[in-house]
Amino acid sequence: MSTPTRIYTPAERRKRAALVARGTRQAFADAVDPRIQRQLDAIDAAAEDRAARELAALLRQLEDAKNDLATARAAEKAASRVDRQAAKAARKNAEERLRRCERALHR
Repeated sequence: MSTPTRIYTPAERRKRAALVARGTRQAFADAVDPRIQRQLDAIDAAAEDRAARELAALLRQLEDAKNDLATARAAEKAASRVDRQAAKAARKNAEERLRRCERALHR
């Protein structure tokens, strides 16, 4: 899976870049403020939590899509001749949803 381990908001990216720049300047002066590292750690922790929640949501959607596809396949097999076209369309829709979920997970 290539889902990122951290997802930063635009504001977090700006704040983090400013903190890294300030920390770099302080490192050259040999006077690093420990608050900078604490702030960076807090931003990183929030980004990791956001990424973990998004991954969990994607995995739940993937499982739901797999279950829907299995249900649609069973309904297609059990459908009468009259209902077979509608069941086939439902199966194709379920397959497409599953492919979209898999693509979203691997992005």
